[in-house]
Amino acid sequence: MQIADQIPAPLRISRLLLEFGKRTYIMGILNITPDSFAGDGVMNVDAAVARGRAMLAEGADFLDVGGESTRPGATPVRLEEELRRIIPVVERLVGELDAPISVDTKKADVARRALGAGAGMINDVSALRADPEMAAVVAEAQVPVVLMHMGSWVRDQGSPDRDIMAEVLEFLAGRIEAAVTAGISRDRILLDPGFGFGKTVKQNLKLLRRLRELRALGRPVVIGTSRKGTIGRVLGGLAVEERLEGTAATVTVAIAHGADIVRVHDVRAMARVVRMTDAILRDA
Repeated sequence: MQIADQIPAPLRISRLLLEFGKRTYIMGILNITPDSFAGDGVMNVDAAVARGRAMLAEGADFLDVGGESTRPGATPVRLEEELRRIIPVVERLVGELDAPISVDTKKADVARRALGAGAGMINDVSALRADPEMAAVVAEAQVPVVLMHMGSWVRDQGSPDRDIMAEVLEFLAGRIEAAVTAGISRDRILLDPGFGFGKTVKQNLKLLRRLRELRALGRPVVIGTSRKGTIGRVLGGLAVEERLEGTAATVTVAIAHGADIVRVHDVRAMARVVRMTDAILRDA
């Protein structure tokens, strides 16, 4: 099925104006957790700021700071602990670095405090469903928000009758309308199909092949394939630290199929991949 591109209007995150269609933007992942699936978590504020500074120097356009692992089976983090991890880092990053800060959280109180500390975007893997107050916090702050599809870890993910792309499209269309009803401007919504979240290897690969279908919803597309388990399994059981080339392949295909923002751990390498892919596809 051919899907006509709907290039979204430019979107501002703090001081950064994202002009979609001209180039692909890079979101650097900064995990303030001891149990990140990718093995990249840091718990020291100075170390987190140093890593953030390094990622920006390597080519990240902005940073996504998270204080709770979203890997399957991860121990939930209490509100007080997530605040303790996140807020000092956000305050330092905002005060010392000239780049927008996104915060990856499902908790409205964390979002509220982070936005008050200067963060410019919320990345909610629950698509505003985990905390009934989240939509109001985002609406009041008038900041961009990423809404992500998360499949079930429990149900039969391998069912041949499950059309994963149709499910993602239906879900995200519904979450857009819920967000708009809650007072969030449609122009500030970004969409993430949730690569690796409650999906089989085949379904994740299908998401990449059919990613352009998300263009029908008219919003910028964010995708995070970096170091994910699907890459390790496709390549014969590679450990997390060996998934760089596989990540590069997924990033290239995602951009070719319509991704506007790629969320990555290995910024230096992926910035080169993005620049090369953009040069081929966009004459950038």
